[in-house]
Amino acid sequence: MRLFDPIALRGVTLGNRIVVSPMCQYSADEGRATDWHLIHWGQMLLSGAGMLTIEATAVTAEGRITAGCLGLYDDATESALAETLARARRQAPPMPVALQLAHAGRKGSSARPWEGGLLVPVAQGGWMPVAPSAVPHAQGEAAPAALDAAGLAATRDAFVTAARRAERCGIDAIELHMAHGYLLHEFLSPIANRRADAYGGSFDNRIRFPLEVFDAVRAGWSGERPLGVRVSATDWVDGGWTPEEAVELARRLKARGCDWIDVSSGGISPAQRIPAPSPGIHVPFAREIRRATGSATMAVGLITEPEHADAIIAAGDADMVALARAFLRDPRWPWRAAAALGGKVAGAPQYWRALTKETAGIFGELRAGQR
Repeated sequence: MRLFDPIALRGVTLGNRIVVSPMCQYSADEGRATDWHLIHWGQMLLSGAGMLTIEATAVTAEGRITAGCLGLYDDATESALAETLARARRQAPPMPVALQLAHAGRKGSSARPWEGGLLVPVAQGGWMPVAPSAVPHAQGEAAPAALDAAGLAATRDAFVTAARRAERCGIDAIELHMAHGYLLHEFLSPIANRRADAYGGSFDNRIRFPLEVFDAVRAGWSGERPLGVRVSATDWVDGGWTPEEAVELARRLKARGCDWIDVSSGGISPAQRIPAPSPGIHVPFAREIRRATGSATMAVGLITEPEHADAIIAAGDADMVALARAFLRDPRWPWRAAAALGGKVAGAPQYWRALTKETAGIFGELRAGQR
């Protein structure tokens, strides 16, 4: 395998192994996609990547991280997403588009990062977050409301309804967010999950609700469209979620029809102690999940150089690499990677004249009649 080899995920084929990672933009209007998303998605669709993943998209209004987060929970949010995405796609070469479905859990009702990122109280325009247990994310924050049986059922159903909305919007693949301290990760981790019922305590109990959500979405999502999961491989907190548990979760997800595991880490607690960031920090976790379970994996984490991305794929450490901030700095990153590695990317004809000696040939044969 190499970075510019295609990969098939059920009925969807990526032209290369480069994925635009989901990146929250905090720029929605009451959950609705806006012109900012049109510009952002348009840039990513013109990048030459194998697949674009739309940011964490809340399945309920209370499941948003911030008031500016994207949602897919009513007709207005569905209409805005469908129209905005269709407009962006009409101007770009074909590319599969995935959507990350999420629920923020106890990290909901937060201020935007550039506004401080702290929990916004109800009295100041926020809302009451929900979680597995009434345990706040950070010291000094108000406790969230613990989900009861009716709340669990409603949340599970909201994921399914959002997936059906996504299919109507033309989304090709879904990634369920079970990482970074959001609701499904909160059920997995003993740091956030203090329940004494069938959804808390033992490993089997803690994974029960995330697996119920996965099974429900898989059953309600088109069989030819892939469904992946993002996990935090470790909490980086003593007594928290572990890499060994992440491997076993991945094994059970694969048996249920999961098409890839997107491997990240952390996010459950401010007490986390993450080692000094280094390129490919999560690659060893992706490698172990792939080796132990046979699951297709996606590697993330400070991957910035084409040669490094190619080496990850060639070594069998992961099946795909996902980049986020690197795309914000360089929306044509795959062009540079194709030039360095001898690959090909899809390119809009309006941009053909941007090719240099170094990038000549990455679009294949250009059409006759150019001046």
